[in-house]
Amino acid sequence: MIETESSFTEANDLESLSIPRNKSTKRIFIAATRMNDGKTTSSLGLYSALNDSQKKIGYIKPVGQRFIDINGEKIDEDCYLLNEIFDVATPMEAMSPIVVHKDFTKNYLEDSETIYPKIVNRLCRAFDRAAYEKDYIIIEGTGHAGVGSVFNLSNAQVAKMLNAKVIIVASGGIGRPIDEISLNKALFEKVGVDILGVIINKVDPRKMDFIKHYTGKALKAMGLNLLGCIPTHPLLSEPSLSQITAEINAESLNSSSNTQTNKISKVIIGAKTALATIDDISDRTLIITPGDREDIIQACVKSKKASLLSGVLLTNAIRPTDPVLEKIQASPVPFFLSEDNSYTLISRMNKMNIKTQPKDQDKISIIKDIIQANIDLKEIERAFEVSL
Repeated sequence: MIETESSFTEANDLESLSIPRNKSTKRIFIAATRMNDGKTTSSLGLYSALNDSQKKIGYIKPVGQRFIDINGEKIDEDCYLLNEIFDVATPMEAMSPIVVHKDFTKNYLEDSETIYPKIVNRLCRAFDRAAYEKDYIIIEGTGHAGVGSVFNLSNAQVAKMLNAKVIIVASGGIGRPIDEISLNKALFEKVGVDILGVIINKVDPRKMDFIKHYTGKALKAMGLNLLGCIPTHPLLSEPSLSQITAEINAESLNSSSNTQTNKISKVIIGAKTALATIDDISDRTLIITPGDREDIIQACVKSKKASLLSGVLLTNAIRPTDPVLEKIQASPVPFFLSEDNSYTLISRMNKMNIKTQPKDQDKISIIKDIIQANIDLKEIERAFEVSL
């Protein structure tokens, strides 16, 4: 089933909208050239930067793909994140009007002529609510310009419908990002969408000047502005222990309260001696070892380096003996038990999509700072000096 009714329709308002009624709010559409290029990070950082300039800022993710259930409503997880951080003061269903669940595309294609105008009406009314009395609204896309084409709501089509100016986010380097930006530029321009500029994300700090210079020249030749380059920061790519344990469905063996915020910068496979394993520990280390390696387990509990551990993950569904389990339960180090072996766990962890969570206050602070330090906000504001 596809949700088509709008919660923001007055009883006597029977018009089916094809574009929003709001004409005054300045719209910034954030698109990316591919997944994990930093679209949500850029949206969060721009929202914070504009918010700090005493402007009223709204947010909407018109089409979401990853969702959580909140009070019976399917809400895109990025909407939830941003609202938890900034308390946007807009109903969540207005910020996340369309969520693409498992059967969405199939249901749409079976009756597209009936469904399309209804979901467009829902999207436009949600936008009007999210943009109400706002100076700017951040519109977060779902990937590159063509994502959503199968149900006629690609990023390019949605940006056009909402009369938004687009910022394209690409990841590092010169060659591949420029090629991908060119493809996205063509799709946006085909439907008549203005491109405000480009943000290059995940740039090696040692190459910042080089990337700025040559990417800027390449973009200028394409008629595009380079709004800034965002350097990589090691903490932003570090998963939290809670993200990993949720991904692998691990069982908690003690009541440590550190699992939500503990970050992981290093993983050690406990295949060596206990002493050698402990010697390898540095700040924010996760140890993965079989549950019958009680020598390593006890060393982790007793070691003076225990405070450097983010956690210990026991494998192969091997539960320690009761005496060792008692020591685990008394330890401040989080211990978890997984059914997988070490190789499988490492493989699953390497494939994880590391996204910022509401409790990652350290990451959120970094994101705010690097956006403000590296993005030309004045250039963004100047693009809206001519009335929409």
